[in-house]
Amino acid sequence: MRYPNGKKYVANKEEVSSKKEHRTLLSAANRGMSLEEDINLSNEYYRDNQIALIHKRPTPINIVKVDYSKGARITDAYFEKQSTTDYNGVYKGKYIDFEAKNTKSNSAFPLSNISEHQIVHLKNVLYHGGIAFFIISFQMKDEIYLLDASFVIDFYEHGSRKSIPYEVFKKEGVLIRQDYSPRLHYIEAVDALYFK
Repeated sequence: MRYPNGKKYVANKEEVSSKKEHRTLLSAANRGMSLEEDINLSNEYYRDNQIALIHKRPTPINIVKVDYSKGARITDAYFEKQSTTDYNGVYKGKYIDFEAKNTKSNSAFPLSNISEHQIVHLKNVLYHGGIAFFIISFQMKDEIYLLDASFVIDFYEHGSRKSIPYEVFKKEGVLIRQDYSPRLHYIEAVDALYFK
């Protein structure tokens, strides 16, 4: 502890370096938490506070073999069919459906991360009047954007590139505020984009 002695405190170089390392470690620890886990925690917050009802969609599997000797452990299973998107639910009386993806690229989001059946599903959501979007985490920038599905669909079907440039997210998307509770304020981004 440093007790006041009437003199102005000046940190030495070792203390400054140590503080910088500590801040870097904290920042890295925050990035270690997965996007999915952040969204799940945010959804829990939104449900508990009666803001929105959004759930992670389970992947349909067909169980082939179960080992009951160790407390009913699945030992063989396969995916029954391709899953559509990660999340769906209701907000302000509107159906919401979205996919969450990460990218380590600083300059673009690769379209190879998206399956054709997801594009077909999101087109159907839009056709029926639902709200469809992507939540994309640019991990190296520590930025997460909400981008309307129509932009992603257009790039997927008609784009000359195999990726969506980062600038599109900056211009057309909404930067999602990151915090403690909820972890991701993506409902604020939904309000900004769809409920102006």
